[in-house]
Amino acid sequence: MSIDEIIEFLTGLDGVVTLRPARGDGSPEISWGDTFFYYAPDGEVPAATQPFATIVTKDYPGDELSRLNRPGVFRLNVSAGKDAFTGWTGRQPRDAATDEADPSEADSVMAHPVYGTLGWLAVVNPGPRTETTVRELLRTAHDLARSRYRRRAGSASP
Repeated sequence: MSIDEIIEFLTGLDGVVTLRPARGDGSPEISWGDTFFYYAPDGEVPAATQPFATIVTKDYPGDELSRLNRPGVFRLNVSAGKDAFTGWTGRQPRDAATDEADPSEADSVMAHPVYGTLGWLAVVNPGPRTETTVRELLRTAHDLARSRYRRRAGSASP
């Protein structure tokens, strides 16, 4: 799957807002070229909510194990919940640091090398081996984000 295919898939789901930081928009330079996906049916990027999926195109400080600075390499990160995380890694998120997968391996679902302990999964350059799974994980992450949004909206209303 290409970055554009992932973006097209996610923007086809209801209530998804895509943030693509770029030069001149006030976002930090490190984020330029990356993509962040939120559930926000009002069309506005929420101020106090984390994205449910991200695409990163470069190494961040402290997050170099995926070796994203190689040409044509990116990583899809997905917050698909504890059940999906445990199903794919065989571990609880709190035990993600013991994941023995190579974080730079392409087309393989694994614990995120930094945020795995928070239940995030990662796939470097999703391809034929993981495409179906990636779509399922993204749908699950979207459903969880929508449920969180509705729960928060319900608790804020009289």
